[in-house]
Amino acid sequence: MVAISGGADSVALLDVLLRAGYTCVAAHCNFHLRGAESDRDEAFVRDLCAQRDVVLEVKDFDTKAYAQDKGISIEMAARELRYAWFDQMAVQHACQAIAVAHHQNDQAETLLLNLKRGAGLRGLAGMRPKSANPMVPEGVPIVRPLLCTTRDYIEHYLRDKRQLSWMTDSTNKDLTISRNAVREQLRSYSKSEIEHMAQTAEFMQGYADILDGKDTREAGLAKLYEELRKYDFAEIDKIYDALQKGEGGKVFTSKTHQATIKKGQLCVTTVL
Repeated sequence: MVAISGGADSVALLDVLLRAGYTCVAAHCNFHLRGAESDRDEAFVRDLCAQRDVVLEVKDFDTKAYAQDKGISIEMAARELRYAWFDQMAVQHACQAIAVAHHQNDQAETLLLNLKRGAGLRGLAGMRPKSANPMVPEGVPIVRPLLCTTRDYIEHYLRDKRQLSWMTDSTNKDLTISRNAVREQLRSYSKSEIEHMAQTAEFMQGYADILDGKDTREAGLAKLYEELRKYDFAEIDKIYDALQKGEGGKVFTSKTHQATIKKGQLCVTTVL
């Protein structure tokens, strides 16, 4: 099941999953918080799914009433409503996972927000590629297929590679909303800086897993990072994946060292 708002991220997510051969059901939430713009987004999503022959579920929410009743912010109300409904729809359609369109910029935003609020190790770990539904922990899992890429690349993919349009949320310009203010701050960051922040969150996930005694990919990445950081290798994830696949002879280089996979082991030598 693909959560689709009509924005660039979710339009790219749906397109990528369909091209990869997945059978997708789309789910769109109309929170009725932006007047005619909310209805415009719903109409766009309906047309897009009709063009791609994708089954679409749409849900209308009285978000303001829910927020007032619960005594929570509008943003938190929308989050609770959508994740609870996503699980209902995923179960109804026998979906294996609920795909959401978070990407590396979102990961960097989450990291900065948590830093500003004050956070421990797990607060700095950000979002995982796969996690439990925050509203239904025992339900259908949440997956984030775009967590490996940046917003800039998503727009490049849609505009230049696929010639696909998307809707823009005008409330993203409201800098009184904390996440929007952080997003604006990130505009001054380079692509590599955002990637490094997202990678830091991934390492934090690994350290948290190590403390919890979990043997996960994230834990393996964190351990490998600690082993190799003095050599300044930039592609720890690629080295880790190559080791897991047993890709003998694979070579990685840094400015000062070379790492070669031999008989399932990583041999590091100095570059002369």
